[in-house]
Amino acid sequence: MVPGLRSSRIHILDTKPDPRHPKIVKVIEPEEIAEKTGYTRPHTIHCGPGGIYVAALGDQDGKAPGGIFMIDHESFEPLGRWEVERGPQRLSYDVWWHLGYDTLVTSEWGTPDTFENGLVPEVLLGSKYGRRLHFWDFTKRKHLQEIDFGPEYQLVFELRPAHDPTKAYGFVNCVINLKDLSSSIWTWHRDGDKWAVTKIIDIPAEPADPDKLPPILKGFKAVPPFVTDIDLSMDDRFLYVACWGTGDLLQYDVTDPFKPKLTGKVRIGGVVSRAGHPGAKSGALSGAPQMVEISRDGKRVYFTNSLYGNIDSQLYPDGIDGWMVKLDARPQGGIAFDPKFFVEWPKTHRPHQVRLDGGDCSSDSYCYP
Repeated sequence: MVPGLRSSRIHILDTKPDPRHPKIVKVIEPEEIAEKTGYTRPHTIHCGPGGIYVAALGDQDGKAPGGIFMIDHESFEPLGRWEVERGPQRLSYDVWWHLGYDTLVTSEWGTPDTFENGLVPEVLLGSKYGRRLHFWDFTKRKHLQEIDFGPEYQLVFELRPAHDPTKAYGFVNCVINLKDLSSSIWTWHRDGDKWAVTKIIDIPAEPADPDKLPPILKGFKAVPPFVTDIDLSMDDRFLYVACWGTGDLLQYDVTDPFKPKLTGKVRIGGVVSRAGHPGAKSGALSGAPQMVEISRDGKRVYFTNSLYGNIDSQLYPDGIDGWMVKLDARPQGGIAFDPKFFVEWPKTHRPHQVRLDGGDCSSDSYCYP
């Protein structure tokens, strides 16, 4: 299932019998989605209890509130809005759950008019992008709790709950801190009869020559890490962190979800560094680690270099040539580039999401230990 964040159209592709030649077998038009669910701008898709869950960033007019709608998992017909009692939730982005705790979690980005033409500096500096997590009663589809990270934290993005269904914690990234341009990683967890968050990682911005910075960053004289994606290995041991600004891909051992240990680091691309790859034909590379995917066995890590067209051009105004790379991960920690795996995209095309045949660590919602 391929959601179109800009078109509000969803394409259903049949990957069998030959995954090298998938066929479009159904297209869900935006008018049908809007009429049946009240939403547009589909983003995150998960298979779950009772159907397919789709997080959408806007209502039928492209404004807040965004939310979740359901699609039938056999006919692929839109069924309707998931929320019964929305509470204070208005902004939408990612969705995940703890099935064993009857809890659904959502995060926030912004309304479509604040990102479709690129990030809006006035909205960002005014702290008007998403900064909250929302916790829901899964069965009753009712909002239970909101956690506000504070006005300096902007763009609370990717949700990665523990795969072990007996564990009630997960990780979320905050893209930027307005005070110092840092990024951060937080653990959500139970605190008595409520949910709470604890910041576990701060990743600082790097000082940089303004002449090497895009216009949006010149005045800051620094490159933010701009952590736009994270991914958690199936055994809940390693958390991978993509720094789309500096070009770093970081590996942390999160066996203790409150005491992460940095166990691996590679750099490729980056706003200033433009670091190369051992398998690339050209030296300097544009873009940087963005969407990350891990194989079920934890040995292979893939990532791509494009976030969103109009935001790409804000950090990389000279353009991005699309690529995907693979890392080899060691069982006890540590990562290294596979020198034979550097996939270049056709010009004007850019890769974003990675999904692996047969399942992967951000598609599979739980794994029994």
